[in-house]
Amino acid sequence: MTELDEFIKLLAGLLSVVDPIGAIPLFISLTEHRSSDERQHIAWVCAMSVGAVLMFSLVDGKFMLALFGIGIPSFQIAGGIVILLMGISMLKASHDRSRNTPEERAESVDKASIAVVPMAIPLLSGPGAMSSVIVYHNLNPSWNHDFLAGCVIATVATLVLLCLLMAEKIADWLGTTGMNVITRVFGLIILSIAVEFITKGLAAVFPILGQPV
Repeated sequence: MTELDEFIKLLAGLLSVVDPIGAIPLFISLTEHRSSDERQHIAWVCAMSVGAVLMFSLVDGKFMLALFGIGIPSFQIAGGIVILLMGISMLKASHDRSRNTPEERAESVDKASIAVVPMAIPLLSGPGAMSSVIVYHNLNPSWNHDFLAGCVIATVATLVLLCLLMAEKIADWLGTTGMNVITRVFGLIILSIAVEFITKGLAAVFPILGQPV
C-alpha cells in the first residue's frame, strides 16, 4: 500500500467517525442566537479542539493504555465495539445519545465553551474517534505512520472547520434527506472499520482465529 493509499484510507475512516456533516444540526441549534463573528469564533475553537484531542490520542494514547495495564488487542476489540455501535446508530440516521445528552446541550447553550463541550468533546472527537486514532497508531507504530496520521488529523480538523463555517449553506443545500443519506454512508464505512478492528484484536487474543482454514 502506497503512502497516498494509506492516507486516503485513514482519512476516509477518521472522517466517517468524526462525521462533521452530522454535527451541523447541533451547531446551528447551539449558535442560533449568536452573531456571525461569534459563530466563526466557535467554529475555529471547535476545529482546533478536535485536532488537539486527536493529536493527544495519537501521541499519548499508547502510554495511557500502559498506565492502566490495557493490552493493545483488548483495546482494539473494545474500540471496535464502540465504533460498531456508532455505525449502527448512523445507519439508522440517528445520533448516539451517549455522545451528548439533552441535559449537556441545555447546560452548554449559554456558555462560551460550547465549541469544546459538547461540540468538540464528545460529539466530534468522542470515544470512537479517539479509539480509531489509538488503534491506527498501534497497528504500525512508526514515525512515518504517525506523521501520516498527524496529516490526516490536520485535514479532518480543517474539514470540520469548513463544515461549521458553511453549516447553514450545507444544511439548506443537502436538506434533511441528503444529510441522512450521507450519515448512512459514513455509518457503513464505520461498520467495516469496526469489523476490521475487532477481528484483528480477536486474532491477537486467540491466535487460532488468525490461522487459515
